Amino acid sequence: MDYSDPHNVAEEPADVPEKDIPLRYDIRLLGRILGDTIRAQEGDAVFELVERIRRTAVQFHRDAAEAARQDLQDILSGLPTGQAIRIIRAFGYFSHLANIAEDQHHIRRSRAYALANAAPRPGTIQYALDRARKAGIDRDTLQAFFDGALCCAVLTAHPTEVRRKSSIDREMEIARLLDERDRIQFTPEELSANRKALRRAVLTLWQTSILRRTRLRVIDEVANGLAYYDHTFLRELPHFYADLEDQLGAVDPSWHAIHVSSFLTMGSWIGGDRDGNPYVTADVLRQALAMQSQRALGFYFEELHNLGGELSLDGRMVGISDAVRALVERSPDRAPERQDEPYRRAIAGIYARLAATVRALDHVELPHRPVGDAPAYKAATELRADLDALYDSLVANGSAGLARGRLRQLRRAVDVFGLHLAPLDLRQNADVHERAVAELMTAAGVVTGYTALSEADKVLLLARELESPRPLVSPHLVYSDETTSELAILRTAADGHRRYGRAAVPHYVISKADGVSDVLEVALLLKEVGLLRLREAHLDVDIVPLFETIADLRRSGPVMDALFDLPVYRRLLESRGRVQEVMLGYSDSNKDGGYLTSNWELYKAELALIDVFHRHGVALRLFHGRGGSVGRGGGPSYEAILAQPKGAMQGAIRITEQGEVIAGKYSNADVGRRNLETLAAATLEATLLDGDRPEPPAAYLAIMEELSAHAFTAYRSLVYETEGFERYFRDSTVLGEIANLNIGSRPASRSRRSRIEDLRAIPWVFSWAQCRLMLPGWYGFGTAVKAWTDGRQDERMATLRAMHRDWPFFRTILSNMDMVLAKSDIAIASRYAELVADAGLRRSIFDRLRHEWELAIEAVLAITGQRSLLERNPLLARSIRNRFPYIDPLHHVQIELLRRHRAGDIDPDVVQAIHLSINGIAAGLRNSG
Repeated sequence: MDYSDPHNVAEEPADVPEKDIPLRYDIRLLGRILGDTIRAQEGDAVFELVERIRRTAVQFHRDAAEAARQDLQDILSGLPTGQAIRIIRAFGYFSHLANIAEDQHHIRRSRAYALANAAPRPGTIQYALDRARKAGIDRDTLQAFFDGALCCAVLTAHPTEVRRKSSIDREMEIARLLDERDRIQFTPEELSANRKALRRAVLTLWQTSILRRTRLRVIDEVANGLAYYDHTFLRELPHFYADLEDQLGAVDPSWHAIHVSSFLTMGSWIGGDRDGNPYVTADVLRQALAMQSQRALGFYFEELHNLGGELSLDGRMVGISDAVRALVERSPDRAPERQDEPYRRAIAGIYARLAATVRALDHVELPHRPVGDAPAYKAATELRADLDALYDSLVANGSAGLARGRLRQLRRAVDVFGLHLAPLDLRQNADVHERAVAELMTAAGVVTGYTALSEADKVLLLARELESPRPLVSPHLVYSDETTSELAILRTAADGHRRYGRAAVPHYVISKADGVSDVLEVALLLKEVGLLRLREAHLDVDIVPLFETIADLRRSGPVMDALFDLPVYRRLLESRGRVQEVMLGYSDSNKDGGYLTSNWELYKAELALIDVFHRHGVALRLFHGRGGSVGRGGGPSYEAILAQPKGAMQGAIRITEQGEVIAGKYSNADVGRRNLETLAAATLEATLLDGDRPEPPAAYLAIMEELSAHAFTAYRSLVYETEGFERYFRDSTVLGEIANLNIGSRPASRSRRSRIEDLRAIPWVFSWAQCRLMLPGWYGFGTAVKAWTDGRQDERMATLRAMHRDWPFFRTILSNMDMVLAKSDIAIASRYAELVADAGLRRSIFDRLRHEWELAIEAVLAITGQRSLLERNPLLARSIRNRFPYIDPLHHVQIELLRRHRAGDIDPDVVQAIHLSINGIAAGLRNSG
C-alpha cells in the first residue's frame, strides 16, 4: 500500500521511524475524514474552530510553549454550551479513531514480524514452548501441565466502559476497513470504494449518540458481553488450540502426540455478581444462563449447517467407520438424494439431536429446521462424541485434510463452550451471607444473636449445622426480602446445573472475606439448596474467598490455614480434587493502602498462601481481581504473571477483564486472540520454568517492607487523616458527575454515606484519571524512596537499581508506575484543583500532591536509569505523543462546564457536555478505570 498522502501536514516530528509511517498515515486519514465530516455536518465555522484548537494543542505539546497553553485556555473558556458539545464530540471521536489506528498498527506489526520469520516473540505460545524445550521439559511433564492447567479470563460488568455498543460496532467496522487496506492489493476502484465506506462509517459514528440516555440494565450488560463471543471467542479460541497442537510437534517431534485439554477458557460475572448490585436477581441469573447457552448452541447450529454443505462425500467413493455408520442409521434424514452421502446424513442426525436439546432447554427458534425428530443430548460430551466419530472416520479413510478444517474447530468449540458457553460465577458480600444465616438460624430456633457470636463460636456452630441432616429453611416460614432473594439465586444456580451442566455455575466468590465463618456460611446456604451434600461429601461449586483490604490480605494465610484444619471442610475439598481457589483484590487494597503497599501486601499474601497450601497438600489456584488501570491492578498481563512469587503459578490462574479493557482487548479478533495467547503462554512459562527462577534475596524483601511502611504512612496520612481531603477529592474531580453517567447497572457507592471507605474503587480511580492526577497509581512511592535512602543516597539507590534489574516483581511495579506517571499531567490537575472553593484547602492539599508527584518521577527515573519517562517503552511514548494533544482541549472544556454546572447552571446541555467530555477523556487515556 502507498502511504504517501498529498494532504499530510508536517505537524508531527519528521523523524518518525519507517515502521510507524503506516500508523501516521492511518491517523491522518481518519482525522481528515472526521474533519470533512464535521465541515459537512456542522459548517465551516465549527470546522475552523476545531482546526484552530487542534493546531494550538499540537503546538503546545511540541514546543511546551506557555503562550500556546494560554491561547488554548482562552479559546475554550468562553464557548457557548452548544459549541462546546461540538468541540467535545470532535476531539472525543478523534481519540476513538486514533485508538482504532493504533490497534490496527499493532496487528500490522505482529504480522510483519511473523512474515519475517523472526524468532518467536515473548508472550506467544511458540516462545513459551521454545523456552520449555530448551529447559529440557519432557513429554510427560508437558502432558501433565495440559492435563491440569486452567487459564480463564473472566469478563465483568464493572462500569468503566463509557461507550455504547452501537458506537463500538461502528468502530469495529472502521477497523475492518483499515485491515482490508493492509491485506488486500486494491485496484484504484477498490481503494476508492474502501475510502467511501470509511467515510460512511465515520459519518454514521458522528450521527450516533455516544451517550446512553438510560442506565444499563443487567441484561443489557449480559448482551454486551456476549457480543465478544461473536467477534472473537467462539472462533479464535478453537483457532488457538489448532495452532498450539500444530506447534507442539514442530517445536519438538516427541511432543506431537500430546493431548491438549481445553485449559484456556472464558468466564463471566455478568448476571451473577450481586455484590452491591440489587438488580442481579434470580430471574436475571436465569436469563443470563439461557442467553449464554443460546449463543453457544446457535453457533453450533450454523457450523453444523455449513459443515453439512462441505462434507458432500459419496459413500461409494470413500469408506466410513462403524461409528459413523451407526450415526447414519440413527439419522432421521431419509432423503433419497442423500442416500449415498453418509456424512451429510450423520450431520443431519446430529443437527436434529441438537435441535431437540435446544427445545428442551429454552424453547428458542432454530435458524434451520431439522429434517426430523431425534433424542436430545443430555450433555455436551455426547455431542462431542458424535463429532469425534466424524473426525476419526475422515482421518482413517484418507480425508484428514477435511477433518482438520471446520470440523476440527467445531469439536474444540464444543469442548470449550459446552452447552453453557462460559462458567458464570456467583458473587456476594460476606455481610449479606452473615445476615441470611443469622435469620435462618433464628427462625429455625438454633440460636439467636448469631452475629454477636465470636468467630470461634460461629465456626463451631456452622460446622455442626453442616453435619446436621436437618434443613434450616422451612417452606412454612416467611423470610426477609434479602434472604429470600439469596435463596432464590442459589436455587436458580442449582437448576442451572441440572439444565446446562455443573460447569455453568462452578464458582461462588465471597467479597470482603476475612474469616473461616465467611466460607462456612456460604457452604451452609449451598447445603440448603442441594449444591452441597455432606453425606456424599460432595460440593458442586468452588467456594472462593476474596481478600480485598490490606488487613484482609494479611489475614488470608491464617484464615485458609484454619479452614483446612476443619475436618468437615477437608471432606468437601476432596470432592473438588483438593484444589482451592482464592481471589485477591487489587482495587480495594489500593484504595485502602496505596499503590506500593497494595502490591506488596498482595505479594506477601501469595507467599503465605503458597506455604499454607503446601503444608496441607492442597493445590492453590489464584484468581486475580485486576482492573484496567494501574491503580486497580492493571498493566501488561504477561509481565504481571511472570512477576508472581515462585510457586504461585501452579498451572492455573483466573483473572478478571473489566470495563473498557474488554473492548480494547477483545473487540478485534486478532488482538483478542493475541491477548488470550499471552495469558496461556505466561501461565505455561511461569509454571514449567518456575524452578529456574531465583528467589529474591531476603534483603530485598526487607527493603520492600520498609518502603511499603513509608508509602503506607504517606498515603493514609493524605487520604484518610487529612481534614478536608474528601471535600477536595469531590470538588476537584468529576466524581459526582460519574455517578450520573449511564455506564453500568451498579451503584457507584456501597452505601448512602459519603466516606471514601464506602466508595467503590472504580469511581475512585476513574475520577483521579479524569483530572489527570492518577493518584492511585503512584502516591507514596516518592516519599518512601526518599525516606529509605535518606543519608545513604548513593549506596541505597544502587541497591534499588539492583532490585529493579534482578527482581521481576519490583521491575513490574516500576514499569507500571512509569506508564501512569507519563499519562499524568500536573498542570492540567492544577486547573481541576481550582474548582475547590476553599483556597486554603486547595493550596495545602495540591502542594502536597505536586510535591509527591515530583518525588515519584524523580525516584522512578533514578531507579530505572531513564532520562525521561517511557524512554524504554517507545510504543507507549509514541501513543501518548499521537493522542494526548487531542485530550487537552477536552480537559479545558470539561473544567469550564463543571464550573458552570456547580455554579447553578441547570441547562441539560451542560450536563450532557460534561458526560461527553468524560467519555472523550476516558477514550484518550484508554485504561482509566
